[in-house]
Amino acid sequence: MNAAQLPALQIVIPLLAAPVCVALRQPRVAWLTAVVATWSSLAVAVVLLQHVLATGEAVSYHLGGHAPPHGIELRVDALNAFVLLIVTGISAVVVSASRKSLSEELSEKQHYLYFAATLLCMTGLLGMTVTADAFNVFVFLEISSLSAYSLISMGRSRRALTAAYQYLVMGTLGGTFILLGIGLLYMATGSLNMADLAVRLQGMEANRTVQTALAFLVLGASIKLALFPLHVWLPNAYAFAPAMVTALLAATATKVAFYVLVRFLFGVFGTDFAFDAMHLDRVLMPLALAAMFSASIVAVFQRDLRRMLAFSSVAQIGYMVLGLSFASELGLAGGIVHLFNHAVVKSSLFLVMAAVAIGVGSTQIEDLRGIGRRMPWCMGAFVVGGLSLIGVPLTVGFVSKWILVRAALEAGLWPVAVLILLSSLLAVVYVWRVVEVAWFEAPAEDAPQVRRPPAGVVCAAWTLAAAALVFGVFTDATAGVALRAARMLMEVSS
Repeated sequence: MNAAQLPALQIVIPLLAAPVCVALRQPRVAWLTAVVATWSSLAVAVVLLQHVLATGEAVSYHLGGHAPPHGIELRVDALNAFVLLIVTGISAVVVSASRKSLSEELSEKQHYLYFAATLLCMTGLLGMTVTADAFNVFVFLEISSLSAYSLISMGRSRRALTAAYQYLVMGTLGGTFILLGIGLLYMATGSLNMADLAVRLQGMEANRTVQTALAFLVLGASIKLALFPLHVWLPNAYAFAPAMVTALLAATATKVAFYVLVRFLFGVFGTDFAFDAMHLDRVLMPLALAAMFSASIVAVFQRDLRRMLAFSSVAQIGYMVLGLSFASELGLAGGIVHLFNHAVVKSSLFLVMAAVAIGVGSTQIEDLRGIGRRMPWCMGAFVVGGLSLIGVPLTVGFVSKWILVRAALEAGLWPVAVLILLSSLLAVVYVWRVVEVAWFEAPAEDAPQVRRPPAGVVCAAWTLAAAALVFGVFTDATAGVALRAARMLMEVSS
């Protein structure tokens, strides 16, 4: 098959598999369909990344044979090929492990709906990643968002409906701002193709319409990204959604939103406009630092493991945006590597949380006393993920934070480098709280018998935890690709 057709397959495979799940309505068949679709998408993503890295050229697909900028283009370069690999890889692992875990939270009659919504969400995320058309970013954003709302609402608690509604309100605001920004860009340039927009926007730094478009796009993407203080929807969404939904969304949805923000700032507006003329770094850097500290402090005082991990996600998003705010090759590479780190680690930790909820019947930290000795494999994966969140050497978390520290020093911002290190100490505190309770405290005398969690969930958690270790040692697969993607973006935006 011609490599130029592979970007379209990334969208077509999950899009066609979703209605198959609904038509068949059988839980096991729907699961098998979703597994085949996600692993097929992962295979396509691997081939695309290998092709882009080997040839050094982007893969372009013209829908209907109509060439851009007038036709709609799907385009894959080093950056979005890396993001495609993350989204499809996490989706394949989580979906494969989800069948037995879902039985704890959903009736079998709902399983086919879960898999159909998951595949549609995946379609939207992959579509946002591969499209080179600004309006289609919004279209795929809405597909993924509507699917995510329905997935979150499937939680067994009534508060899941409230969380889904809150996410719907905030997500609608974010989508509206993004649509307004795209509309203003079209008004100013008459084009929707991102590469063509980048050319036409040159010399338009003083245009008020373009400046407003930049503001709307940054605000909308920040809501979808859950950047502090626009993160209010995230803690409840992660805490009350079904566990496997959280494991998927925490690793993919906000990461693709970060990709969209990077693509518009560096691939469309350019650093001269976004950072030299509009001084976005003066806004994004303080917000990123505030997220790193405020969310970590809140996480320290959480009593529920789910909410602790949710606020930790807000803090980790701060690291990614901090890298972006440096507007340098090294800083951008650090943000991209941290995107990978947070995706694999946080999905692993939420899978551990799912296993613990099945085994103990609770995610309250005080109910986890002695659980490390009763569920050693699960809590072992938690320790590995926690070490990567902190940034301990030999984990991919260390790689990303080390690059961010170097980027801060390169920019002459040594106080920021110190703040990166200090914020990592807060991660030590909330990770240690769980480790101490799980491994160093005796279980309560009236503690219920621990149920054995599904082996698939534990294996999935360890698969992702092992990835954090492997890519922390073999850094070319993460830092090497990220540096290459960042270099490409900086060349385009300068």
